[in-house]
Amino acid sequence: MTKKEKIGIITLGCSKNTVDSERLMSQLRFNKFDLVDDPNSADSLVINTCGFIDDAKEESVNTILAAVERKKKGNLKKVIVAGCLSERYKSELEIEIPEVDVFFGTEAYEQIVKEFGGDLKKDLLGERVVTTPKHYAYLKISEGCDNPCSFCAIPIMRGKHKTKSIEELVAESTYLAEKGVKELVIIGQDTTDYGKEIYGKRVLAELLNKLSGIKGIEWIRLLYAYPSHFPEDIMDVIRENPKVLNYIDMPLQHISDPVLKSMRRGISKRRTKELIFRLKEKIPDLTLRTTFIVGYPNETEKDFIELRDFIREVRFDRFGVFTYSLEENTTAYDLGDPIPKEEKERRRAELMEIQAKISLEKNQSYIGKTIRVLAERLEGDFHIARSERDAPEVDGEVLISKKSKIIPGNFYDVEIYDCNEYDLFGKLIKNKAS
Repeated sequence: MTKKEKIGIITLGCSKNTVDSERLMSQLRFNKFDLVDDPNSADSLVINTCGFIDDAKEESVNTILAAVERKKKGNLKKVIVAGCLSERYKSELEIEIPEVDVFFGTEAYEQIVKEFGGDLKKDLLGERVVTTPKHYAYLKISEGCDNPCSFCAIPIMRGKHKTKSIEELVAESTYLAEKGVKELVIIGQDTTDYGKEIYGKRVLAELLNKLSGIKGIEWIRLLYAYPSHFPEDIMDVIRENPKVLNYIDMPLQHISDPVLKSMRRGISKRRTKELIFRLKEKIPDLTLRTTFIVGYPNETEKDFIELRDFIREVRFDRFGVFTYSLEENTTAYDLGDPIPKEEKERRRAELMEIQAKISLEKNQSYIGKTIRVLAERLEGDFHIARSERDAPEVDGEVLISKKSKIIPGNFYDVEIYDCNEYDLFGKLIKNKAS
């Protein structure tokens, strides 16, 4: 492999994979390889796969097969597969798709760089090629997970929980800020477990405060918080630190006690409701995002109705719904997959319909108010922006007429004049850019 050849990277799956690819790209770039944005113009491809649920696995396999076809036609010299799917099914994939040159697992930076004839630069491990819009970046604070959730294969693919030190993360975030990043989106398989194995206790609150002191960082957003051990001191930081947004993503997965017990979530309905009440009490303007699973093997119609009523009661600001996916080597695997796909989809659609109405009512309450937004991009007739309530890629947006003078990456004050179920429409208040 000569350094004149063009390398493309295809990233599939979640934001954690995005960070892995960005770190790999930094290593390849510092080894003087030619990285290309368009995979179709590459001489060699690295496919960073996802193996979380059936749809993601199918997308990963189809992407690999498409690359292999290009290789057969002489349009690619090398196909390298890495990431979660490869970590989980390496031996099977090597048999089924032998045209792939080599399969690696997760975070295989050194092996991939060496495969192209380069060397891992140890002093670059905090540096990344940011592939998100330059004003925000994901900050992966840990890897792996120690929670025993019955439906989840992440520990199989990512291993036990491993924390990066506060010093490492401050250095990485300082690097990102110097590149123009204004918003840090905190991610990990379980962000609330942060620090326990190297500091002997959970220290996410301390990390958030340290990150807020970095020049240029204005927003810090917390995702993937685990409910059964949510630390009280994080609530205080969110309420008191102006840079840490009043926003929490906390996947709950269900509310019925029999389902929660079978899922091995380590929390009951009563404790879940107490936690939500406490969060809303301590952080009055909190935006609470969550996710649920429907169609879990022992989810009865009664359990589903209980979940549906809970959603109506709590009125979450944001949520997503997954249909249950049977995963090999998980503890729920022996329960089978007795609920038909059509019934899972019906339950999912019913919950999303309820949430659409709740979201519309919440959005209507913002009409006439002025909010601060971070401009993202120009798309069609509108500038697209996000408020404190909106995480990148998964939440709603704020739309502003393209006639307004707006620069992506800047903050603006806008007055909301209309809305739909998920998005707000605002007009720019002049001379308020920052």
